[in-house]
Amino acid sequence: MAVDFLPVPGTPVEEIDTPAMIVDLDAAEANIRDMQAVVQAGGAALRPHTKTTKSPYWALKQIEAGAIGVCCAKVGEAEVLVDGGVNDILITSEIVGASKIARLAGLARRAKITVVVDDEANARDISDAAQAAGSQVGVLVDVNIRINRCGVEPGEPTTTLAKIVDGLPGVRFDGLNGYEGHIYEIGDARVPETLEALSKLQFAIADVKAAGLSVGTVSSGGTSSYDITCKVPEVTEIQAGSYIFMDGEYVDQKMPFKPALTVMTQVISRPTADRAILDVGLKSIANDYGPPRVMGTEGATFTKLSEEHGALALEGSAQDLKSGDVVHLLPSHAGTTINIHDYYFCVRGGVLEEVVEVAGRGKFR
Repeated sequence: MAVDFLPVPGTPVEEIDTPAMIVDLDAAEANIRDMQAVVQAGGAALRPHTKTTKSPYWALKQIEAGAIGVCCAKVGEAEVLVDGGVNDILITSEIVGASKIARLAGLARRAKITVVVDDEANARDISDAAQAAGSQVGVLVDVNIRINRCGVEPGEPTTTLAKIVDGLPGVRFDGLNGYEGHIYEIGDARVPETLEALSKLQFAIADVKAAGLSVGTVSSGGTSSYDITCKVPEVTEIQAGSYIFMDGEYVDQKMPFKPALTVMTQVISRPTADRAILDVGLKSIANDYGPPRVMGTEGATFTKLSEEHGALALEGSAQDLKSGDVVHLLPSHAGTTINIHDYYFCVRGGVLEEVVEVAGRGKFR
């Protein structure tokens, strides 16, 4: 693909062609440092989830700051990470199907790869593939502790599967995974729901240990609960990911991290005094968690998102916007927005420092 349209480092941010995904490096790097410090002080390790960033560039920044490795959701994402120099990865989704499992086992020859399982047949398939590939795949038994998505129930179902995994060749029983999911409360109101979910994980851990198995890894926690989960003694690592950039959903929860990613768009039409049309649409910003919000332009409110256009309602000084002016939008959901872009335009002090490929874009297999 031709890349000669990309701006060069030193370009003022306002001169980057739109729509463009802009990252404030100072804010993102501060978020990385702050999360690392809190989790470490709480007694856990940090294993950031890269389903949001989809890039070895950010994974390596997080590892350099102290993370023990990273998480991802798909084998394709893990392959991109390994190709980019990341060598310790937990895949937090069940990997099913002969083709994907063969790729998983092959990747485990090149890096430390761990995967979650919640089914005996799936565990045996991974065992067979690892033996055929001459590799070893780490396994965490996935425990359903709150969101009723994947995972076996705490107690006998978890312990039975753990025993089976522990006895299989080609795989290594490393411990348990129990993701409590997004907790939507604010501040201390998050605590009861988080601890209730984690009590189920603690029960599962105790039952597995009572069966004579070692539980070396307990992986849990997200951006909405990291500061609670990291203090639970049994939890060894935290999987938070969205904190690095934040988005509208997390900003509303008043998390102590800075919005670091916006989509910069441009006014392309001013049909009336109180309306502006932007060159951003559903093909460049996601709205699965609601519409984006305008950042830094007082009096402008986002009103409509169509395939190729966005609309602003304008009041007061915002009515001075003219064709060609840029507007920054905070996506309601960073992860799904990032997956429709090819590049991060990384800016420091209002000037482009680096263009980073979204190397994991579209790697959903």
